[in-house]
Amino acid sequence: MKKELSQVDIILELSKSKKKKHLLSVVRIVLFLGMLATFIVGATDKSWVLIVFAGLMVLFFRIVLTFIRLQDRIAFMEQLLRIEEESEKRKTRTLGDFDGGTEFLDKAHPFANDLDLFGQHSLFQLLNHTVSRDGAQLLADWMKREMDAETALSRQSAIHELAANRDFIRSFEAIGRAFLKDEKSKKPFFQWLSERENWPKWYFIPTFIGPIGGVLLLAMGVSEMISPALLGIWIILGIGFMSSIFMKMNKISASMPLLSDLKTYKKWVEQLENTGFRDSYLNSLQQSFLTQHLKGSQILRELEQKTFLLQNRFNLMYLIANAFFWLDFLIYFRAIRWKKNHGYLMSDWEEKLKEWQVLVSLASFAFEERLDVLPTWNKSTEILAIDLKHPLILPNTAIGNDFHLGKEQKTVLLTGSNMSGKTTFMRTLGINMVLANLGLGIFGKKFEIGAFGLFTSMRNTDNLGESVSSFYAELGRIKKLLDMAADGRPIFYLLDEILKGTNTIDRIMGSEALIRQLAASPCKGIISTHDIELSQLEDKLPYVINRSFHSQIFEDKILFDYTLKEGPCPSFNAHKLMELMGIKFTE
Repeated sequence: MKKELSQVDIILELSKSKKKKHLLSVVRIVLFLGMLATFIVGATDKSWVLIVFAGLMVLFFRIVLTFIRLQDRIAFMEQLLRIEEESEKRKTRTLGDFDGGTEFLDKAHPFANDLDLFGQHSLFQLLNHTVSRDGAQLLADWMKREMDAETALSRQSAIHELAANRDFIRSFEAIGRAFLKDEKSKKPFFQWLSERENWPKWYFIPTFIGPIGGVLLLAMGVSEMISPALLGIWIILGIGFMSSIFMKMNKISASMPLLSDLKTYKKWVEQLENTGFRDSYLNSLQQSFLTQHLKGSQILRELEQKTFLLQNRFNLMYLIANAFFWLDFLIYFRAIRWKKNHGYLMSDWEEKLKEWQVLVSLASFAFEERLDVLPTWNKSTEILAIDLKHPLILPNTAIGNDFHLGKEQKTVLLTGSNMSGKTTFMRTLGINMVLANLGLGIFGKKFEIGAFGLFTSMRNTDNLGESVSSFYAELGRIKKLLDMAADGRPIFYLLDEILKGTNTIDRIMGSEALIRQLAASPCKGIISTHDIELSQLEDKLPYVINRSFHSQIFEDKILFDYTLKEGPCPSFNAHKLMELMGIKFTE
């Protein structure tokens, strides 16, 4: 088994590689100057010197290829170091430098806007190891998907296996970060792949005559067997032929993906081809690249080579070679033959590689956080959590809580003083459900989840552009929940400070009515409130239970233990908080 490079090994190899790169840069310049000198002498004085020029040109290209491979290795190792640095930042929850994925926020989504999934100090910043916008989009889509036990369970073993293969997931991410640079839409490429190509039979004439005739005429010209004017006529004839495919070549060239994309895909597929997987889900994803005739990496290498030639047709070296050998026809023929033989694979590969990006992200997160406790999905209507913690709070400072909602219980009325942890606890439940739905382990000792969807109503804000008040926005959220309940969908809801935008009497009456209405459906959940009067519903309604967070006032301090307790909250601290903020109460 190949030994995984340590951070010290990477730093040492990086230093050696950079010195070698500098040496190759000098050699490359010397060779180029030698080529230039021998070409001038060979073309103007002594023809045999062109043989030396040809030898230097071969050596120059070999040095260039070695230089490119070394440059790629340096870029790869630099990204390995960055991954290690970012891993330390994630462990300390220093997330300010990471993309928050704010474009994926969706106020209308059942739960994504309330659980810190996106934005600053968000779960996305912890999870996201994708390297493309499409990969990030797929990760966001997975994070926002409805609860689905079957899909989550199918991912669990795949993520567990990948997380144990640190070298694979680290290399996969580093490859993408090293080579996938400025992204370009592949829509024109897939459009070209779907189009039927026209290849008139007469194109075969210049395709074969061009290279053969060019070699013969150049050899005869060097031997001074023919007049240089004949070479000029040959070049003009070639320009005439190639003008018939000039626009077609331009279109194909513009349609091709970026070389950096193709290099990334090729290296990713090479890595997949050389890795064995036990998990059936991972094997099915891997099989897409193991074609019957050629390896996927070979197919992508061919596309990379053709794309390089197509996108460098106006390079001086290519223009000279094209003038003598009419290369455009050969390249056009090979491009459309590649499309006919392999083009149908590309759309599927594009989707599969996005999926690999997301799985590597989830596995990297599982490895970094040591998420060994997997949730249990059951078909009942119970929810059980033991020592459950919030993933965005530092693990060594987070307070774990136990929670149980039995089969016959429908609503938890959560009371507590300000800043005691009510909202954080509800978000802890919700965000761990999202982790479980992704196929990840949870931040706790045990988590059993029933067959529920997830719905939240916490961050309801006004919208001046739509003339919507925060109270009306909350009512809109509640209506969505009621619509789900009316459809008979089992939903686990988290409603924070319910109906806070209206007066106390209406709030209490409305809250009780909502609790009764939801109890008649398959839904159950938690409602937090400052209205202690609602806690009396436990005595009237058998499906209502009270839970609370407490605080203690000690001199000029308010102390919190952030621990969930049975029963309603016995005291509140708003009066003391206002005093501490400078509000003076008169007797």
